Amino acid sequence: MSPEFVEKWEHIIQDVEKTKIPVEFIRKLVLKLTGRRQRTINIQLLLDQGMEPEDIEEVVSQKLEEWDADLVSIEFMLNIEGIAEVVQPETDSLLKGL
Repeated sequence: MSPEFVEKWEHIIQDVEKTKIPVEFIRKLVLKLTGRRQRTINIQLLLDQGMEPEDIEEVVSQKLEEWDADLVSIEFMLNIEGIAEVVQPETDSLLKGL
């Protein structure tokens, strides 16, 4: 994908409210903890290793519980290319008749 295509999708994604994101669309989670510490959960690596999305969700839940007392914020690093690959054909199909 061209950098322009990815940039366009990054802009679109920024404007979307992110309340439920399928794990397949997350590259990594960066957990910001007290004392300027952070932990990273590399979702893409787990997917690449063949881990099922449901199992990844369970691992993430466990880690969030483990670090809950020190958790300040969570930063989602999304897989923009993956999102675009899934959504763009549907968008093209919907807009085809216009």
